[in-house]
Amino acid sequence: MKNIAIIMGGYSSEYKISLISGNVVYKFLDKSKYNAFRIHIFKEKWVYVDDAENEFPIDRNDFSVTVNGNKISFDCVFNAIHGTPGEDGLMQAYFELLGIPQTSCDYYQAALTFNKRDLLSVLKPYGIKTAISYYLNKGDEINTSEIINKVGLPCFVKPNKAGSSFGISKVKTEAELPTAIETAYKEDNEIIIESFLDGTEVSVGVINYKGEIIVLPITEIVSENDFFDYEAKYQGKSQEITPARLSDEMTQKVGTIAKRAYEVLKMKGFSRSEFIIVNDEPHMLEMNTIPGLTTESLIPQQAAAAGISLEDLFTNAIELALA
Repeated sequence: MKNIAIIMGGYSSEYKISLISGNVVYKFLDKSKYNAFRIHIFKEKWVYVDDAENEFPIDRNDFSVTVNGNKISFDCVFNAIHGTPGEDGLMQAYFELLGIPQTSCDYYQAALTFNKRDLLSVLKPYGIKTAISYYLNKGDEINTSEIINKVGLPCFVKPNKAGSSFGISKVKTEAELPTAIETAYKEDNEIIIESFLDGTEVSVGVINYKGEIIVLPITEIVSENDFFDYEAKYQGKSQEITPARLSDEMTQKVGTIAKRAYEVLKMKGFSRSEFIIVNDEPHMLEMNTIPGLTTESLIPQQAAAAGISLEDLFTNAIELALA
């Protein structure tokens, strides 16, 4: 039996969602094949948490844990940390140095995709369309009229490196910009301000399934709120329609673009890319490499529509990492 460490938590605002994802992986992991261990990764502690909620410290020298005098090492790490340090390359690099296989992409791909500005710049030469954007770094002078001239109104102000829609605002007037910028700076010292794309929002899961890169059934997102924000994502304020109400040609088109991005970036494991389709042209917003794995999350919904159970999905991720 292989020992699998499911890492969850993290250092960002997304830690609560990550704990839910990690516990779903723990619940659905095939216990006849694997010994699963829940590992909480927080700034103040890295611990193994057993079923009775006892905590045992992780030895960071070799990522092992000693329980009642027995040292336990891990054959593979299932990464369920959204945000830093699980989605931005830090944990990936650490495990690569230790020679422990893990289920997400490599550290460079993680760092690149976590940085929205850099990701979109790298994909542009491959013909992947994006919103018009304006960049700010903390300390830069804020010229609101220059920003509006470039991106127009309404626009979106986003932290460059954060997920789960934390720190995002939809800005409808120039007067609202400074507050929106402050909100985004609470999550990150870099900001991306994007033109509003008025179209159909879809989320496209691409995974390596049994050695073949496949596009999962696409989800259309209809938010009751102004956009697909935290409430819409996690508190039911949106309709998520899988498969999306797209023509066959458009389903093919957006799927091909998402798959191309996965291949161009030499991705591994899970990926979920967000697009808005305007005038029959998909525009990419971002790519998540540790997408939510809660039972409400999009990748599990899409896998179910493709006839892939959560147990299969998680077994596949581990087997590919071990291979």
